[in-house]
Amino acid sequence: MLMNQRQQPLLVQGREQRQPIQLFSLALALLLISFALAQTPHTSPDTNEQLKTEIGQMLLIGFRGATVATNPAIIKTIRECRLGGVVLSDYDVPSRTFGRNIISPSQLRKLTADLQKLAPTPLFIAVDVEGGQINRLKPKHGFKDFPSHQALGRLNDVEKTYATAVEIAKELRALGINWNYAPVVDLNLNPANPIIGGRQRAFSADPALVAKMAGAFVRAHRTQNVISVLKHFPGHGSSQGDTHRGLQDVTTTWRDSELDPYRELNRAGLIDAIMTAHVTHIKIDPEYPATLSPKFLNDLLRVKIGFKGVIITDDLGMGAITQNYGLADALIRAVNAGADILLLANNSPQPYDADLPARAARILADAVGDGRIRAARIHESYQRIMELKQRFHIMP
Repeated sequence: MLMNQRQQPLLVQGREQRQPIQLFSLALALLLISFALAQTPHTSPDTNEQLKTEIGQMLLIGFRGATVATNPAIIKTIRECRLGGVVLSDYDVPSRTFGRNIISPSQLRKLTADLQKLAPTPLFIAVDVEGGQINRLKPKHGFKDFPSHQALGRLNDVEKTYATAVEIAKELRALGINWNYAPVVDLNLNPANPIIGGRQRAFSADPALVAKMAGAFVRAHRTQNVISVLKHFPGHGSSQGDTHRGLQDVTTTWRDSELDPYRELNRAGLIDAIMTAHVTHIKIDPEYPATLSPKFLNDLLRVKIGFKGVIITDDLGMGAITQNYGLADALIRAVNAGADILLLANNSPQPYDADLPARAARILADAVGDGRIRAARIHESYQRIMELKQRFHIMP
């Protein structure tokens, strides 16, 4: 009995000595498990859902249908892909017919309103209304007529350009359109260029005049809460051909002055977004066109010029891209180059592809999953997109 009494404190003392060690081991095990879970990407349903939303916001899609009822697939696309926006056109290239999305002012107002009702996140609804030949809202269908950039540049009257751009933006806002793919800031260095100079889309060959007119255009659109986009970076005005038909090499024709409008307007805080050009310049990037090149979009535009806003690709369905890159390659390279929004107009000579938005979303999600695109790169673009939607009161 005495012996047991003497032994008891020894046993208690042993338990007291082992308890801190056991607690430490348990805490270490829990810490290691927590760390392992934190390093495992996309295991949480919430994480997967957020990634799906962020990728969807990076897609700006073209589709067929002047009403939602005539193309029920757009309902599924907007909801399931969580689209960031749509681009509208009056002409359907694959079928060579008019009336793709735009028929009349009343029809267009209903279409844009119905599209917004479908969207989990309010949409960018975009259109090209530069004036002159590039105007998806044709006067013959009841819309207003506006002078071309070239006509405004020849007048060299900032007040006239501003007043014209206010009228354009008012019409767009009344129709439920919140994004205009204008102004063009390409320099008219080659008047014979079939897609810029030949269609009177450039204000001038003088970069100072181009910056002045484009600045007025942007300020006017902001009064109506309509986003404007400068195009086509780093300059398409000196090219010899049309990027709708194939890649254009501007190595021998491009001038550094083609960047001046971007520099000046960025310093003035007059850039809402910038659209890329599918042009190559082998002295800047010997491998890839501007749309797919970090040397253009990051090193030149982000770093040297200092632009911090949204970069959108020109249509990735244009010949310059489709003739040289597969869809997955183009999408992944564009994102890694620094593009925030991927324009897939689905309106080229190739057959119309109703599954294009879903395929694009799957490609990007898979690329994040296997490490070809960093999740942080997607999130960076998503943040810029949300800030732009909030700034223009597209988001509540």
